Amino acid sequence: MDELEAIRQKKMERLQTMTSGEVLVLNDTNLAETVATHPFVVVDCWAEWCGPCKMIAPIVEQLAKEYSGRITFAKLNIDENMNTAMQYQISAIPTMMVFRDGGMVGQIIGALPKPHIEQKLQEYM
Repeated sequence: MDELEAIRQKKMERLQTMTSGEVLVLNDTNLAETVATHPFVVVDCWAEWCGPCKMIAPIVEQLAKEYSGRITFAKLNIDENMNTAMQYQISAIPTMMVFRDGGMVGQIIGALPKPHIEQKLQEYM
């Protein structure tokens, strides 16, 4: 029974993270699990040296709070996670990968203003 309770506790922690409005930090190891366990995930692909990535970071944080409980937002540093970058053919950053029900349904490429990002997200919802 203790093992079942531990599993239940982990699931509750994941759900709280999903609805907390915080931006998750992903890597090559946990991306697939995150996409599989959350119904709608937006992954901001970025790099430390990328100026436009830094420009949209506050927008991603705002959207995470505003869409809390509906969309899970996450960040993936492509310099540190090259396998994922190659797998999804990320050739320009910032790129936001949009996942629904475990599969990628689209990308939002470039440092777009918040209203444009929201419009694109509405199309995927």
